[in-house]
Amino acid sequence: MREIFAGLPWWVKWIAVPVIALVVFGGLIASVVGFVIGLLFKVLVFVALVGGLIYVVRKFTSSSSSRGDW
Repeated sequence: MREIFAGLPWWVKWIAVPVIALVVFGGLIASVVGFVIGLLFKVLVFVALVGGLIYVVRKFTSSSSSRGDW
């Protein structure tokens, strides 16, 4: 691979090849990044909902046990 790029100018290695890779694989890269961001968002929502549920359950069980109206 080094032999292929050895005689080429610097801008081919550092500008043209990455641009071509982005054009060819851009949709795939965007899909993977979108999937990962969506998954992280869903994990954060899940953690927030479970944390809220635990908070509400502990709040009601501690207040109802102290009142003694069960």
